[in-house]
Formats: sequence, structure tokens, C-alpha cells
Amino acid sequence: MNPALDERERIRAAMDRIRTGTAQHSNGALTVVALAQETQVPRNALTQRHPELKNDFYARVRERTRPAEAEVRLRKQVVKLKKLRAADQEELAELRADREALVRVVHQLTLENRQLRQQLAAPTSVVRALPTQPQPPVGPATHW
Repeated sequence: MNPALDERERIRAAMDRIRTGTAQHSNGALTVVALAQETQVPRNALTQRHPELKNDFYARVRERTRPAEAEVRLRKQVVKLKKLRAADQEELAELRADREALVRVVHQLTLENRQLRQQLAAPTSVVRALPTQPQPPVGPATHW
């Protein structure tokens, strides 16, 4: 028998053993390295001399490892949740920036209020206190 044909047959037999989970010379992984070990040929025999067998092996691996419907659905949900999380992080960053701005405004207004109270308390004050408006009663029936 031709050595190349014998090698091709050994590769096909090794592919079948790996696919059925009965590997004898490798760990049974679905990789070209494991296929070369199982065939007991150098890896370049698969990548250079028999690339069509290597491609056939990978095609069969893809068929076998096609994701289940539930996995596809979950992957779509993960993508959706990642987008939502990114949007939430963006909104959180904006809220933090807004909080910092509001803290600065409150601080500024507190300083201005303190200055105005000091001016009002001074004997020669040019600041006059305005009368306050009466507070409306608090309750659900109150409408402006």
C-alpha cells in the first residue's frame, strides 16, 4: 500500500476515534494537535500534506459543537445585558459629575448666604430682609 494512502487512512481512523471518544494515543481533544498525536504523525503532515483532512476534521468538530438553542438565546441575552450595563455605567458617571457640580453650587450658595447674613447683622447694613411668604399647608389636597 502507498505510504500516503496509509497515512490518510490512519488520519481518518484517528478522526473517528476522537469523535467517538475512544482516543488511544492522545487526550481526545478536538484539536489538530490531538489528531496528530492520535494518528502518530507529525502535525505538519496534517497542515501541509493533508490540509483537506484537517479542514474536514474541523468541519466535523464545528458540526458536533454547534451551540444549543438555549446557549444561543443566553448569548444574545448576555450581549443585551452588557449593553445595558455600559449604559448604566455611563449614566452613573454623568450622575457623579452632576453631584460634584451640585456640591460646588451648594458650597457657593452657603458662602453667599453667610456673607449676606453677616451684612444683615451689621449696624450699617445695606441689605434688607424681605418678608417671607406664608407656607401652604402640607397634604395631598394642596394644589398651587
